[in-house]
Amino acid sequence: MAKMTFIERDGTRKEVDAPLGLSVLEVAHKHGVDIEGACEGSLACSTCHVIVAADWFDKLEAPSEDEEDMLDVAFGVQKTSRLGCQIVMSESLDGLTVSLPPSKKAG
Repeated sequence: MAKMTFIERDGTRKEVDAPLGLSVLEVAHKHGVDIEGACEGSLACSTCHVIVAADWFDKLEAPSEDEEDMLDVAFGVQKTSRLGCQIVMSESLDGLTVSLPPSKKAG
């Protein structure tokens, strides 16, 4: 079992247990973190967009071309943006920190 931290839209840090083999999206849903994941991890949307902490970004496998295409239409993309459905927890990611991007809607 790994640990990971979500930084929610209001800045709240939420450290959670992250079972190995689950995607960041699945871990978020397991712990009630507000990530939509409309396509349920099928790489057909960008609603599970997360911003990976800079010190973790280079430890991830490179995104696929399909993931990069989906990130092109995501809101609030940054240099370390990834799709949560494409990051699978492993022992090497124990301690991973991701932030939720700002919401499209105000308030």
